[in-house]
Amino acid sequence: MTRRFLFLCTILLAAGAALLVYALRARLDAAAEFRRQAELAREQAERIHRETVVPQQQKIPRGANFVAALERFGLSAVEANEASAAAQRAFNLRQVRAGHMITVGRSVEGQLRSIEYQIDPERRLRIVPAEGRFDAQVEDIPSKTQLVTVSGELRDSLFNAVEDAGESAELAMQLAQIFGYDLDFYTDPRRGDAFRVVLEKRKYANGQTAGYGRIFAAEYDNAGRAYQALLFHDAGGRPAYYAADGKSLQKMFLRSPLKFGARITSHFSRARFHPILKFYRPHLGIDYGAPIGTPVQTIGTGRVLFVGRRSGEGNMVRIAHASGYETMYLHLSRIFVRPGQRVEIGKTIGLVGSTGLSTGSHLDFRILQRGQYKNFEKLGLPPADPVSKRDLPEFQAVREKWLPLLKNAGLLQALEMKSDSPAAPAAPQ
Repeated sequence: MTRRFLFLCTILLAAGAALLVYALRARLDAAAEFRRQAELAREQAERIHRETVVPQQQKIPRGANFVAALERFGLSAVEANEASAAAQRAFNLRQVRAGHMITVGRSVEGQLRSIEYQIDPERRLRIVPAEGRFDAQVEDIPSKTQLVTVSGELRDSLFNAVEDAGESAELAMQLAQIFGYDLDFYTDPRRGDAFRVVLEKRKYANGQTAGYGRIFAAEYDNAGRAYQALLFHDAGGRPAYYAADGKSLQKMFLRSPLKFGARITSHFSRARFHPILKFYRPHLGIDYGAPIGTPVQTIGTGRVLFVGRRSGEGNMVRIAHASGYETMYLHLSRIFVRPGQRVEIGKTIGLVGSTGLSTGSHLDFRILQRGQYKNFEKLGLPPADPVSKRDLPEFQAVREKWLPLLKNAGLLQALEMKSDSPAAPAAPQ
C-alpha cells in the first residue's frame, strides 16, 4: 500500500514538474515572440521612414531650361547639371516644354531620391541618384483598365455629344468607325439621337483618362431606329462587330469617304446645272463640302489604278475593288498613294482640295460598277458573313452578357478588370 502511494506521488510530482516546465517554456516562448515582433515592427518602421519619399511638384516656368527648373527645387548647380546630363542621354531635353510638371522626391531627412518630368500623358522621364552618379530612363506611366459605360444624347453632332458626356473625341471616332458601314455621320445624325457604349477605359493613378481599349457593345439610336454592335471573336479568334441577330456590321464599303466634318453639297444627278460652265450636264458623283486638308479615306479595300491630275477633275485617285467596283476621289490637294498600291478599307489616301474645275474646297466622290456610274446614296451594300452556326452558342453568351449592361448604361458603376484578353478588331485608319 505504501509503495503504491509513493509511486502515485512520484507520478504526480513528475507530471506537475512537466506542466511547470511547459508553462515556463510557453511564457519564455511568448516573451521571445513578443521581442521578435517588436523588433520586426521597429525594423519595418525604420524601413518605412527610410523609404518614405516626400514629393515636391512645380511646373516648368516659361523661359527656364531643365537645369534652371531643377535648381528651383534646391538642387545645387552641380547636382542639377549632372542630373541634366544623365537625362539628356535618355531624352532630348530640347523637347522639354514650359508648363509641364516636374516632381522631385526627397527622403524625410531631405536626401534626393528621384526626379520625374512628365513628357506626355503616357510617358515620364525618371532620374535617380545611384552611387555618385545619376541614371535616367523614359518610363510608361502606369494605368489601370476599368469597364465603364458611357451614354449621351445629340444636340448637333456625335463629337459634341461625346464631349458632353465627359469623354474625348477618340471615342467618337471609334463609334463612327463601328457604325460607319450603316450610318453617314455627316448626314444621318439628328437632334435627339442617343448612344450607349460598354467599353474599357484606361486611367492613371491621378484619375486622368489614359485612353480607351475595346468597345464590347454599343448602340446608336438614329431617328427612332436602333443600331447595335457586339464585339465577338469567332472560333479562329478573329474579332468583328455583329448586330444582336448575328449579322455582321461590316460591309464591302463604308458609307462615306470622309470621317467627319463635311456635308453633302451636291447629289448624284443626270442633269445638274453646272455652277461654272452654266449649263446642265450629268453630275455622276456626290460632292462633300469640307475644308482644304480634311483627310479622305478609301471606302473599301482595293488596288490603286490611277494617281494624277486631269483638267476638270484636278488631282484624283482611282481605285479598283472586288465585284467590278471602282471608286474615284477628285479635286484633292494632296495624294498619299501610288499606282498599283493595295489599300485597306478606311486608309487615308489624300486630302480635300479645290483643284481642277471647282468653286471651292470639296471632294467629288464617284463609284462605278462594271463601268457604269452608280448613285452611292442609294447603293445597297452586301454585308460580310454572319456569325456561323458553330459559333452561335458562344455569340448568344456574349449577347446575354453585354446587352443588359448596354440597356442600363447610365447605371453601371466602373469595374476594374484585367486587360489581357484578345484585342478588338483594328479600326480603319
